[in-house]
Amino acid sequence: MRRRELITLLGGAAAAWPLAARGQQTAKLPVVGLLGGASPSPFFETAFLQGLREAGYVERQHVLIEYRWARGAYQRLPDLAAELVTLRVDVIGTFGTPATHAARTASLTVSPPIPVVFAMGSDPEAEGLVASLSRPGGNITGVTTITGALASKRVELMREFLRDDAALAILINPGNPIGEAERRDAEAACRAIGQGLEILTARNAGEIDAAFATLRERRIAAIIITSDTLYFSQMQRLAALAAQFRVPAIASLREFAAEGGLLTYGASVFDNNRLVGILAGKVLKGARPADLPVQQATKFELVVNLRTAKMFGIELSPKLLALADEVIE
Repeated sequence: MRRRELITLLGGAAAAWPLAARGQQTAKLPVVGLLGGASPSPFFETAFLQGLREAGYVERQHVLIEYRWARGAYQRLPDLAAELVTLRVDVIGTFGTPATHAARTASLTVSPPIPVVFAMGSDPEAEGLVASLSRPGGNITGVTTITGALASKRVELMREFLRDDAALAILINPGNPIGEAERRDAEAACRAIGQGLEILTARNAGEIDAAFATLRERRIAAIIITSDTLYFSQMQRLAALAAQFRVPAIASLREFAAEGGLLTYGASVFDNNRLVGILAGKVLKGARPADLPVQQATKFELVVNLRTAKMFGIELSPKLLALADEVIE
């Protein structure tokens, strides 16, 4: 063989070897499926990936991610979950109660079942997803805020500045069980003090616009926005609509107040989803979901946008301002 031909042959082999090696390396990487009912958002994937990094997994270096987003169409979640199961991902991370139910159902269609790690506002024990919070059993665990119990607190906060005869509304997504739980809790709180409560529903961005358009007609004085993953991805729109219709509103996500909403009260969604990433990392290292207790949010923060209060001509009480963890001025 001529020297030039030999050099060409060796050079080609050297160039091809790293590609083949990289292909083999990529093939061995574990795969995580992410399933969410909303659209992509830093609240979800950025938080989850941060948690994975803390657990020692960097996307495309140590782990591959398959993303599936229903973009508010919760009815698509079962099919999206089935896609992830067909891909035989190593673990599924979910955002929201509807996504968690879809993933759990799909995960049980194969043997052994695919582990599922969730972030959700509902009580997973009451939803029949785990045997108990301390010992989940089965193939599923995660993080919960059990936000249905926070609706009464949001009623209490809004009553700090509402007239006794003011009409209060709550916005829920009928496709999400957490909305129904928050509605029940808010109605019980309102009955106890003789406060009326209007129920507004919205399953998508268009229906959110339509719900707000009815506020003047119904003479709604203030609105509670429930903890729904679709609503999390629509915080800017919700804050803008509240400003447009000049209606005081309270939501669960801090970013709502940062975007111009009046009040927020709830746990950090970003931090909860980061914890899901950490739990997923533990599963990838061999931990069983059955042995990983469901984590509960323990810190709930009140954020007040004082600029919005002034724009609406609302004088917030010293008591409410003293309770605030953050005041945006």
